[in-house]
Amino acid sequence: CMDVCPTKAIIGPYKLDARKCISYLTIEHKSSIPIEYRKQIGNRVYGCDDCQLYCPWNKFGQISKEDDFKVRHGLDDIELIECFLWTEAEFLKYMQGSAMLRIGYDQWLRNIAIGLGNAKTSEIIVNALKSRYPEASPLVKEHISWALAQHNFHIN
Repeated sequence: CMDVCPTKAIIGPYKLDARKCISYLTIEHKSSIPIEYRKQIGNRVYGCDDCQLYCPWNKFGQISKEDDFKVRHGLDDIELIECFLWTEAEFLKYMQGSAMLRIGYDQWLRNIAIGLGNAKTSEIIVNALKSRYPEASPLVKEHISWALAQHNFHIN
């Protein structure tokens, strides 16, 4: 798990520096995500389970048959850009009953802006980021600006 952690948050056996952990940064951290971790976040919007995927103990785990763990609202095959364009009402509707609701709309947009900044440059992505900017909170604006800069576009 130490080798696969994108931010090297696992600093030793049984030792985690939560300040570097993508799950912490995208879920618990309420303010600006440090620039040095944004590239490693990739397109992760809510957490990171890379360490769990490679944990030798988890090979014994089984896929749950519980309804609460099933994909909701067909969101397993949705484009990141579509989620970024949701209104707050749509976010609340689609996340209802999900743990993802707890991060709130601003953190949701912040996290997706990072994902879009890490995506392959396209006119659609740049236009979506630009369109969201004027009405965004200061937190989201900061991350949109960073994302646009990754695509060689700068807001004046």
